[in-house]
Amino acid sequence: MTAETSQKQFDLPRDFAQWPDPYSLLAEMRAESPVHRATMRGEVGVWVVTGHDECVAVLTDPRFSADLEAAPRITAGLPPERRRNVLMETLLASDPPDHTRMRAIVGRAFTARRVAALAPRVQEIVDELLDAFAANGRGDLVEGLALPLPIAVICELLGVPFARERFRNWSVGLAMPPADGATLERADAARAEMTEFFLEQIALKRAEPGDDVLSALVTAHANEDVSDDELVGLAIMLFLSGHETTLCFLANALVALLTHPGQLAALRADPGQIPRAVDELLRYDGPVARGVARFTLEDVPIAGTVIPRGEMVMVAIGAANRDPARFPDPDVLDLTRENNPQLGFGHGIHHCLGAALARLEIVTALTTLLRRFPDMELAVPVADLPRRPGMLRGLKHVPVTFTPRRTSQEGSLDSAG
Repeated sequence: MTAETSQKQFDLPRDFAQWPDPYSLLAEMRAESPVHRATMRGEVGVWVVTGHDECVAVLTDPRFSADLEAAPRITAGLPPERRRNVLMETLLASDPPDHTRMRAIVGRAFTARRVAALAPRVQEIVDELLDAFAANGRGDLVEGLALPLPIAVICELLGVPFARERFRNWSVGLAMPPADGATLERADAARAEMTEFFLEQIALKRAEPGDDVLSALVTAHANEDVSDDELVGLAIMLFLSGHETTLCFLANALVALLTHPGQLAALRADPGQIPRAVDELLRYDGPVARGVARFTLEDVPIAGTVIPRGEMVMVAIGAANRDPARFPDPDVLDLTRENNPQLGFGHGIHHCLGAALARLEIVTALTTLLRRFPDMELAVPVADLPRRPGMLRGLKHVPVTFTPRRTSQEGSLDSAG
């Protein structure tokens, strides 16, 4: 099948990530064909891959590039500063051999030892955040936990000062889809401010390096393994990927558990199952529902459809993770699911380097919440929870109620206050 003989045309609207249930549209697309011609926001023509096996094929095929420059039709109308900037000099937007070189550099800095060593500090941060509202009998799990936790942790890892509101504003500015000129201006301003911030931090690390990831990247730069733009781009990428996705995933996971009381009770009875439950929670409602972009370097056949060279392809992670050909009862949350090859952390050479860190944060947060607040409930109907703006699937607020608890400073975490 060629581009001209594709099936029904679908549109992925601007607010797709904010839909309460985007999975129905993705299921409709997947049921008709695992590969579809579609439009984004009624304007940009793209190809959407919805089948699990087909998504894996795209993510492992070198004929699909992560570099926007591979799609001149998409970039033709963009000014130079938006076609190429520091965010393009990262692992997320590069192919081998540059990707291989940069991933090795980040991998040497972002070690398992460094992540494991953070575990006590992550627990401290979670306890401190929960202490702030434990005695109130109510709180917002986004503002009180899901938002500040990954910001604080990634700042610890990078060795940069924690600045909650500043980082929040930058993250929102860069995560918003390009809806209009004002949105593009906010993204440009956020990128410029983050570039200035990390240039300052890099200068400090160069003068006085520490035992942190940014210092390790600066050392690699001194050894001429990475360029100036790549160094800044990698620092920004680590912050954004270590914050925004974890924030959205944690909020989604909490709501999934609070709306499935049987599954939640089983986890409370056996907290040792929480690490395995992370995969199912990510499969069921992860932050990258619409997917990640790839660009064809040549004509490529996928599931009988030939995608021409220079086209944008959306790898629909949310659709792949609910493919009935791969997951029995895919729309059911089953924390005991054994075989779970979910794609929430990506696949192939672009598999998320920060997966272990995200798991550490999610497991620590869930374990502590379940222990400290055994009667926690949503304070509003799930349909009333506001969606987080941006390209990722997340929630703006998750208000909850519970029996007031003592804080860790006041006494036992497990006795009512």
